[in-house]
Amino acid sequence: MVEPERDPPTLLASPADLQAVAARVGAEITADHPDGVVLVGVLKGGVPFLADLSRQVRVPVDIDMVAVAPYDGARGRTRVVKDLDLDVRGRPVVLVTGIVDTGLTSDFLLRHLAEREPSSLALCGLADKRARRLLPVPVTYAGLQPPDRFLLGYGLDFAGRYRNLPGLWAAESSALAEDPDRYLALLYAAVR
Repeated sequence: MVEPERDPPTLLASPADLQAVAARVGAEITADHPDGVVLVGVLKGGVPFLADLSRQVRVPVDIDMVAVAPYDGARGRTRVVKDLDLDVRGRPVVLVTGIVDTGLTSDFLLRHLAEREPSSLALCGLADKRARRLLPVPVTYAGLQPPDRFLLGYGLDFAGRYRNLPGLWAAESSALAEDPDRYLALLYAAVR
């Protein structure tokens, strides 16, 4: 059993740090797409990053969203539950996600979006967890390269909790599995 007092969550990026990441990545996307770009956010974890990132891109931006059902090992497949509303054929697209972990979901979504025939397709991840990669997905725009720990806050959650924390935290997944509410009081007190 992991006790929060012995192994508390670690702040990886403060709100100011995350704004700096969005500004840096936004400048990279701006430079690569001078005529404009479609940012496609992945629901739900990518929403805060997408919102901050889109305000840092200095060319015309269209925004759309996709969502996939959580991976179901019993069914052995990922499926789209919310698809694009925009026609992206012939347009540059950047897929924006909160985390690129194993690469399985990102690979699935990149293949799904490629079927829409964009002029270009790139992946942007707030957190690029290379240590966990099972598929070699190319992350064109990486915000942070966090340690191989469970990430919370800034859109990332555990059992629906912690998404609205303004910073990005690393925690022990085993402690969260035992008690998903384990760090609620600690982390919400830390942001007051």
